Amino acid sequence: MLGRVALSDDLVRIVAAAARHAHAGEEVAAILVAEPSPGERTYLCSYSDGAIRTWLALDADGNPVTSRNRVREAVSIAALCEVAAGSAGGGELEELRRSLLALRMSEAPPGIEEAEAAALALETAIGGEPRIASPAYLDAVGTAARRLEEALGGEGASPFAVAMQQAVGAVEELTKEVESGYKLALR
Repeated sequence: MLGRVALSDDLVRIVAAAARHAHAGEEVAAILVAEPSPGERTYLCSYSDGAIRTWLALDADGNPVTSRNRVREAVSIAALCEVAAGSAGGGELEELRRSLLALRMSEAPPGIEEAEAAALALETAIGGEPRIASPAYLDAVGTAARRLEEALGGEGASPFAVAMQQAVGAVEELTKEVESGYKLALR
């Protein structure tokens, strides 16, 4: 919980920094927190004027990032973590947990407790907002998703892994959008 409080405090500061970079008529629409490498936090700020979306990445001090590679890394891990959080457990984790509970109460099949524990562990790994998109977060969600798939009797290709593979195109498209709508020149 302490990490979320500190992150929330950081976001208050970053929202203020992001607002200073808004053009007339623009507002900060969203901020994604990414840490592609330990200690290198990047805040991806989306701006909107109602018709056009622009982007700016800020470093941990609230200064604009102009490194193309750093922006790409931040966009990539942020997008992958959003896909992971949205698709793990079939994307309906709360409903799955209710179904598992009902199944345990009505039929109590062997292994149901393991499946419930795996679903809870996945829900914990996904966490709530705000979150920091990082390789460690992605690994934790992937590991917990696979554990749940195995507890549910899944063999063969992992639906989570398939969803992540299918997300590659969307990640590339978002990267192009961010680069083409970036508020500053990237080097």
